[in-house]
Amino acid sequence: MHDHAPTGIRGAGNRRLLAISLAITSTVMVVQIVGAVLSGSLALLADAAHMFTDAAALVIALIASSVAARPANDRRTFGYQRAEVFGALINGVILIVLSGWVAFEGISRLLDPGETEVAGGLMLVVAIVGLVANGVAMWLLSSAQRHSINVRGAYLEVLGDLIGSAAVIIAAIVIVTTGSYQADAIASLFIAAMIIPRAVGLLREVVSVLAESAPKGTHVHEIREHILATPGVVDVHDVHVWQLTRGAPVFTAHVVVEGAALTDGRAAGILSTLQSCLSDHFDVEHSTFQLEPAGHVEHEAHA
Repeated sequence: MHDHAPTGIRGAGNRRLLAISLAITSTVMVVQIVGAVLSGSLALLADAAHMFTDAAALVIALIASSVAARPANDRRTFGYQRAEVFGALINGVILIVLSGWVAFEGISRLLDPGETEVAGGLMLVVAIVGLVANGVAMWLLSSAQRHSINVRGAYLEVLGDLIGSAAVIIAAIVIVTTGSYQADAIASLFIAAMIIPRAVGLLREVVSVLAESAPKGTHVHEIREHILATPGVVDVHDVHVWQLTRGAPVFTAHVVVEGAALTDGRAAGILSTLQSCLSDHFDVEHSTFQLEPAGHVEHEAHA
């Protein structure tokens, strides 16, 4: 016995937001690459490289969101919602690799600056353009990222770009005012250090979903208490709650009811009460309950 399938992530609105963010990110990325080449700025090049991975991540997110919107079938009964999780996994790996490359290049320039010269003025202008563009992209994704793990991955990357652009602006100001080109390498290392925690957090969330752990903030003991407080319910066991992806929790449980409840017509009311409880109090849209008469648990235990 169960209610309707989960809805969560998969609207055309999310795909439209991702497409707009992709257009913004790709445009700024090209500007930053040109600016990095002309100015000689490693920090700007690192920010451009991050923009490149953001563009790739947004493409992955867009494809995954489109795939996740495909309807369920007899083989994939929950549809393709896990596509978003795998897309987020790729995003996290890309971020880890990127941070390693940026850190290596930044340390190399600090240890051996050579005859490095950076055009601070051009670097400053390009970084400001990146800051504004990233702010717009973040604003577009801010609402949808609360309900989609993949949109959240894209949102975090754009957030990283915004902070990275701010770091590049500071470095450019230092270069213009003091002539210290090492500020560029320091900004690059800052960007690398900023990327790693976000990537680890995203990967941790992906692992949690794939391991079918209870969603963050969901307290299974509280769900048990609500179920046991339902009139006609004697006991509950085999309680499981997990997520298909962010915003799509799934719940199953075996509920032991009074024997008479299955014969006097109360079973339908108990089931409806349980489903409403899960939906209203715990924001679980998809719940499956197996109603059992008292004594059935002992039968299963000795089967």
